[in-house]
Amino acid sequence: MFGILRPCRHTLPDGLAEEWMAHMCGLCLALRDDHGQASRIATNYDGLVVSVLTAAQSTECAGTRRAGRCPLRGMRGAEVAEGPGARLAAAVSLLLASAKIADHIQDGDGPYARRGVRVLAGRVAGRWRRDASRAGAGLGFDGAGLVAVIDRQRQVEEAAGPGTDVLAVTWPTEEATGEAFAHTAVLAGRPANTEPLREAGRLFGRVAHLLDAVEDRQEDREKGAWNPLTATGTGLDRVRELCDDALLGIRLALEEAEFTDDRLVRALLVKEAHRAVARGFAHGGYPQGPRRPHHCHPHQPPHHRHGSGDGDSHAHKGRHGGGSGSGEGGSTGCCDSCSCDTPALRHPPRRRGPLAGCAVALFMCGTGQLCCRDPHPGPWSGRPRSAWCNACECCECCQCCECCKCCD
Repeated sequence: MFGILRPCRHTLPDGLAEEWMAHMCGLCLALRDDHGQASRIATNYDGLVVSVLTAAQSTECAGTRRAGRCPLRGMRGAEVAEGPGARLAAAVSLLLASAKIADHIQDGDGPYARRGVRVLAGRVAGRWRRDASRAGAGLGFDGAGLVAVIDRQRQVEEAAGPGTDVLAVTWPTEEATGEAFAHTAVLAGRPANTEPLREAGRLFGRVAHLLDAVEDRQEDREKGAWNPLTATGTGLDRVRELCDDALLGIRLALEEAEFTDDRLVRALLVKEAHRAVARGFAHGGYPQGPRRPHHCHPHQPPHHRHGSGDGDSHAHKGRHGGGSGSGEGGSTGCCDSCSCDTPALRHPPRRRGPLAGCAVALFMCGTGQLCCRDPHPGPWSGRPRSAWCNACECCECCQCCECCKCCD
């Protein structure tokens, strides 16, 4: 599973975590039912926002069904989302996955450099693209048009060079996500929401594309692979400015739309999107950059925690992390008032010996950081690592984050 939105149980209160899981499981089962068992690997955290948006706009699109036991739910059954929103999310996720595979094939990344792997992966990507287009057409969604937009991505990248505006590179992604978001208003019978959601989707696509570029920048440079930031000569300050402006635009666009229940929508596209930006820059090795704070407690106003009523302060400093001059990353755990950010992320990474690394590993395991802190520093290498279970959203039975009670 992939995507920039990886909420933690602590940041989705009042039943929102269960609702999130219902949509994720609904997307997974919609992929299985419409496109076969193998397509379930295309489950996309960001793609299921389409299902969330559809259900949030109309109670008629918020249907559920009983699903059987699953290992990711601790072998328990659950009520999962179903309906046009889940099916549209499945089609969009499948298109995104096929485009990602095609991109790896063209770049010859890793195993895709082998002829046999390229041929097999190309067949899978082509079949997924055709299936997704047919599924989208059945929902009144122009899947072929979305495919054409995705195909233009390669042409845009080939034309980009030093001095090219990076937004020219992100434009196809923005248009594709904008159309997917806008069609949720059609499915829910809310035509007035079409343009606001198109704008929100366009800006969300921009953030997702830019964060992917930031996280892969150093690795792409070492491999000699193409990266939009390196190719266009775009600095990280400019990227962060674009991300922050897009986050503000998403919030304003959502305020123009009408929802039946927008709690989960705002938790994902406002709060979790802010967390994703902070996490993306930390993953990319730039934890000292300006950050928007993420708020953990559902009943505590942002200005009580960080001194800013709108949550836009850039002067946040974690309890155990240093400021920008220290080279430490501040808090990247689930909150700011416990040991979730100890040890701090450092840039360059701070390596430890065998014994010190073992001690840090035991401490991080005991405090749940290996599970819910994303990213966390490797106990021995000090390099940013992803959480073992993607911030605990993958399994309801996972209790390792319960050691941190600061958000309760």
